Amino acid sequence: MARVLRWLVLVMGIACVAIGLFHMALGNGAVPGEGSAGTTVDSLNRFFGAIFAGYGLAWLWAARQSPIPATAVRGLAGVFLLGAFGRLLSIAVHGWPQWFQVVLTAIELVMPPLYFWLADADEKAGSRGTT
Repeated sequence: MARVLRWLVLVMGIACVAIGLFHMALGNGAVPGEGSAGTTVDSLNRFFGAIFAGYGLAWLWAARQSPIPATAVRGLAGVFLLGAFGRLLSIAVHGWPQWFQVVLTAIELVMPPLYFWLADADEKAGSRGTT
């Protein structure tokens, strides 16, 4: 389980950094259906892209620790789940978004429980002397 955790934390970090940089580079063009949202939303998208890249760097930091700190995994997964709740709130207030955003919402709801479950796998493996 410790290797699965390490792999998932690393993949999450790489994905978040890549997505964040993509949003910084493309602004509104990175969001399906938002190409004409205007300069204010473009600025916001690029800002949040930088924040998301930083979030990914936090995942990469956690992946490089030995053992991977369960508290960090739970905290980062909690932030990810909070993002999913934000999307659900948007659905409740404004209705269904573009289909790809729905897929992202599903991922954001499914992955945090997996991370919560695996969070201490590396710490437990280290206390047993195995990885």
